[in-house]
Amino acid sequence: MMESGVQYCTTCGESVGFVPGVEGQEVFVSCHGCSYPLCKACLEDEIRGGRTSCLRCEEPYRHVLEKSHEDPYDLEETAAIEDHTSMHPANRFHARSTSSFSAVGSEIMSESGNPVWKDRVQSWKDKKKSTKKAPKKAELAEIPVEQQQIDEKELTDAWEPLSRVIPISKNKLTPYRAVIIMRLIVLGLFFHYRITNPVDSAYGLWLTSIICEIWFAFSWVLDQFPKWCPINRETYIDRLAARYERDGDESALAAVDFFVSTVDPLKEPPLITANTVLSILAVDYPVDKVSCYVSDDGAAMLTFESLAETAEFARKWVPFCKKFSIEPRAPEFYFSQKIDYLRDKVQPSFVKERRAMKRDYEEYKVRINALVAKAQKTPEEGWVMQDGTPWPGNNSRDHPGMIQVFLGQSGARDINQNELPRLVYVSREKRPGYQHHKKAGAMNALVRVSAILTNAPFILNLDCDHYVNNSKAVREGMCFMMDPAVGKDVCYVQFPQRFDGIDKSDRYANRNIVFFDVNMKGLDGIQGPVYVGTGCMFNRQALYGYGPPSLPALPKSSFCSWCCGCCCCCAGPKEEKKSENEIYRESRRDDLNAAIFNLHEINNYDEYERSMLISKMSFEKTFGLSSVFIESTLMENGGVPESTNPSTLIKEAIHVIGCGYEEKTEWGKEIAWIYGSVTEDILSGFKMQCRGWRSIYCMPTRPAFKGSAPINLSDRLHQVLRWALGSVEIFFSRHCPLWYGFGGGRLKWLQRLAYINTIVYPFTSLPLVAYCSLPAICLLTGKFIIPTLSNMASVWFLGLFLSIIVTSVLELRWSGIGIEDWWRNEQFWVIGGLSAHLFAVFQGILKMIAGLDTNFTVTAKASEDAEFGELYVFKWTTVLIPPTTILVLNLVGVVAGFSDALNSGYEAWGPLFGKVFFSMWVIMHLYPFLKGLMGRQNRTPTIVVLWSVLLASVFSLLWVKIDPFISNTEGSESKGCLSFDC
Repeated sequence: MMESGVQYCTTCGESVGFVPGVEGQEVFVSCHGCSYPLCKACLEDEIRGGRTSCLRCEEPYRHVLEKSHEDPYDLEETAAIEDHTSMHPANRFHARSTSSFSAVGSEIMSESGNPVWKDRVQSWKDKKKSTKKAPKKAELAEIPVEQQQIDEKELTDAWEPLSRVIPISKNKLTPYRAVIIMRLIVLGLFFHYRITNPVDSAYGLWLTSIICEIWFAFSWVLDQFPKWCPINRETYIDRLAARYERDGDESALAAVDFFVSTVDPLKEPPLITANTVLSILAVDYPVDKVSCYVSDDGAAMLTFESLAETAEFARKWVPFCKKFSIEPRAPEFYFSQKIDYLRDKVQPSFVKERRAMKRDYEEYKVRINALVAKAQKTPEEGWVMQDGTPWPGNNSRDHPGMIQVFLGQSGARDINQNELPRLVYVSREKRPGYQHHKKAGAMNALVRVSAILTNAPFILNLDCDHYVNNSKAVREGMCFMMDPAVGKDVCYVQFPQRFDGIDKSDRYANRNIVFFDVNMKGLDGIQGPVYVGTGCMFNRQALYGYGPPSLPALPKSSFCSWCCGCCCCCAGPKEEKKSENEIYRESRRDDLNAAIFNLHEINNYDEYERSMLISKMSFEKTFGLSSVFIESTLMENGGVPESTNPSTLIKEAIHVIGCGYEEKTEWGKEIAWIYGSVTEDILSGFKMQCRGWRSIYCMPTRPAFKGSAPINLSDRLHQVLRWALGSVEIFFSRHCPLWYGFGGGRLKWLQRLAYINTIVYPFTSLPLVAYCSLPAICLLTGKFIIPTLSNMASVWFLGLFLSIIVTSVLELRWSGIGIEDWWRNEQFWVIGGLSAHLFAVFQGILKMIAGLDTNFTVTAKASEDAEFGELYVFKWTTVLIPPTTILVLNLVGVVAGFSDALNSGYEAWGPLFGKVFFSMWVIMHLYPFLKGLMGRQNRTPTIVVLWSVLLASVFSLLWVKIDPFISNTEGSESKGCLSFDC
């Protein structure tokens, strides 16, 4: 449920409103038994239809019936007034949850202006009412009792919520929170002891350790408290079908536009992209409600030709998937499953058709691979299309915009002559001298193209290597987006990322289980999960910069005063006008506003006032010079504007993907995907939630989407490097959560802590490098960062270690993740912090100060292994230098410590224990990194051997010969400080 405090009617989705004539603005309540949210108009429809009891608790509407007897009113007159007001332009748009628009041609509303869902509910009531009015035995005998029960159940299901929140059990959550508080107290006592007991003989090492530990505690707070109130969610797709899909009636589900982005087909194999597209075209959703847009940002003819082959193969693949309800619907992954495909398949023709389909897919793969082989060498004269004309994208940095519609209403049909979802190829225009903003710019181009051609109210974006693993994933998301009680303030529904092809031990934490199954659940209990770049369903209006409907709207009476105030703001306004302006400024701060107002506010005016308001608000300066696109942004329920000419849509779509279209507009600054960081996903989601939107985390039992992840060490570190660099860029930008978005107070504090954590975590690499070097330095120098321990100090140390362990155990308990996943996450936190995060910090600082953009060269070796062969590929890169150095340094330190203890006698073994334990903690966390360096047995790269020998020699010489850390005068005094008083 939403946290905005505004109640919405379960039937129509509008605000419940207040009791008329009652002072104090008392909220209207239809049922005092369960407070079922129902507005007065819908309640009157219920009574008019013959229902006198609450749908949820079956308690009679006593107070309403009593009031109707005391003060009877004419329901027919009320209904006539409602029909009259519904024709007013201010009521032309309804809640988006009742959208009935298809991909191109929008469904027509009823003559009264009510949405399709409301009409359908009314028709059910009329049928039920007519049955009650004429209870003839003959008619009742014609309708079986079972059918009456089914109809009654469907009607009841349609009125039930489409999703529900499942809170974590108090038995699991209360101890977890108690331990967090206890850990905070112990942490305070621990720091009190550490700060008040310095180590004079190693003051520099002690001070360094204190600074590092304080930063680690700060990072822990940022990471821990956003997990204070985790929740789970459950969806009911059967209720969604009962509400919006009735037998014999046209589907009223909202349309959705899929976005798939790709750049280089030689690095992103066309076959993988094709599988993603095929899985989208075969989703379990009405075909006229689905459109797939593929962005080719490299303007490669290989991508275009492979998409043409994919469209042809989809004519066979889509009907096969829907006929036999197979999962997943990406052919490469379906045919590679090691399962009994005959299970639950009762159709006798299944085996025959499956074999034929697999044969067709193998032939399709041969054609795609032939295109890939042909594209390995570019002809000198450039690529030429089949009709003999040169390919417009021969120069990937200087080419016109291209759009090709392959499937859809006017395109090819499947082999059964049924309509297929629309498939559109898009390559935006690129010219020298223009900033194209990489993936974010490509996604914004798709937003504009899709708004011109289909304008679905919802958008679902996927990376080219993330296919639809659950054909009902769209319905899962719609259970939130189309639920009037939930979806009004939802900007996006984020699905967790799941991956194929990862080794069972998940050596480098590629699955990110802790993040997706722990952190994201915690954020879902606050203001929603962060946007992670793929597998996300958006509300298109949120991308346009509109605020959620729960924001206070500007009163209509202030229209004239506002227009006058824009011209003469220095004139002394009256007290009443000043009050309205204050309310307006309070609800829309400059740093949160996307240069346009709330849609519901615009709809409060007639056509003349609305045209003046649009002109005054300078929509063209916000959205660009396209009247068709601007008009589409005002259609909250989606659909192509009726005033547009279908013959000019493609021409208009080419216009909006021009390289100069975004100049002097708000694209990438305040609306859609935000520019300024390589992690545009985090930044874009942050902007939307600062405007007051919230997000939803949807975790279906069967993963909605699956993708591929780099599983060898070097590629994994470079992926993490890019993410960390994006966080550093946001930290140094004006959108930094430390200071951005405080004006409206719409971002919850715990949510802000989570966003701060996403942009400061790379800086943890600096203290982490120092802290992991301390144990080796202590072993080499004979010093330590902790003085002689008293009994009370031992208690604080032991309490801190126990609180860390218990917190982790209780977190595993409520989240359900395994201890191995938790340990892999801890290990890679150290590995990434010592390598990728460190380089990201320095690269981000250099980019900010000097504008330098450093690239790291990766040299790959071929792999001969078939299964998980990529795991053992070693690619030497400079990112590996810091962790390699620290690993070798600690190994040398351990050897040096033991050799010193052997030479010093029995008394030296006590202090050695603490130092070696500290050093082994570092080595254990770097163990997967060490395995990655070694590869398979007897295949250790020469460069690793050279580095190890070199570093071991250097630090051994420092310890034995140079010995710069210990003076000869310290003698027995320094040794006395290292003993443990247990």
